[in-house]
Amino acid sequence: MEKFKYAFDKNKRYHTWNYYLRQTFGEKIFKVSLNAGFTCPNVDGTLGYGGCIYCSREGSGDFAGNPNDNLRKQFDEIKAMMLKKWPNAKYIGYFQAFTNTYAPLEVLKERYETVLGFEDVIGLSISTRPDCLPDDVVDYLAELNERTNLWVELGLQTIHDETSDIINRGHTYQDFLDGFKKLKDRNIKTVVHIINGLPGEDKEMMMQTAKAVADMGADGIKIHLLHIIKDTPLRDFLNNGKITPMEQEEYINLVCDQLEILPEEMVIHRLTGDGKRDELLAPLWSLKKWEVLNRIDDEMKRRGTFQGSKYVKPDYDIFKDCK
Repeated sequence: MEKFKYAFDKNKRYHTWNYYLRQTFGEKIFKVSLNAGFTCPNVDGTLGYGGCIYCSREGSGDFAGNPNDNLRKQFDEIKAMMLKKWPNAKYIGYFQAFTNTYAPLEVLKERYETVLGFEDVIGLSISTRPDCLPDDVVDYLAELNERTNLWVELGLQTIHDETSDIINRGHTYQDFLDGFKKLKDRNIKTVVHIINGLPGEDKEMMMQTAKAVADMGADGIKIHLLHIIKDTPLRDFLNNGKITPMEQEEYINLVCDQLEILPEEMVIHRLTGDGKRDELLAPLWSLKKWEVLNRIDDEMKRRGTFQGSKYVKPDYDIFKDCK
């Protein structure tokens, strides 16, 4: 058991985000989800319109602040809710909605520096696309990384380009690797997002995506369950029988399989997710988030395995074709 030094967070057998924060800062830290008013090249017509087929009107920022409010008001409202339970917490400003490096550098600086100036903010987490990392922005992120706790979150979703075409992702796997390497070369901590249950993907394909994230040396991962939300193109896939939502048991076993092949030092930022109750069409079991997480814990314990117990270090250069 001693081998898996990152896995032991109470009853957890994986390296949780909460454990990482406690070990790094020694106190309670919250992410405050913000909507900074950005858009996405897959929404504004640069690459396409409408975004990815699963994307809600909020641009995957369903639980972020109100975009009609300025960042100060958004931050204070969310902070006030958190203070009721943890009055001495500190905060990471989380730029969540849409693509948060998709603007001129001067605009990005104004948004990021504003939040960094708020009391008790100890870092930033910036969610973006791998094809929206121009050199001047990466240079600025590298500078930020020297003076605050910075994480950049990159949407991969799948390594399979045929799936990316179906979901209207707007970039290839090679595009992702090119963007990821830019951040890795500057020692910027990176979280990779993947989605289980995408149209046309079987278990082997989903495991291949998880294995690729393990091999690229990502600092963290977010594993999402595909949600089918009202008023998205994915709704039509459901209505036309082109997609079958994952069952809870299937999802739990898959996530445990994926955890076993991820390196033990990788921080697990998320293992499931839940859409807004009044907008979620399927799978409805995902609303029972804590039940899902508890069942993942129970299954790992039943197996007697841990994050990294089946990890094999790659014997190839995943970045050999990068620019």
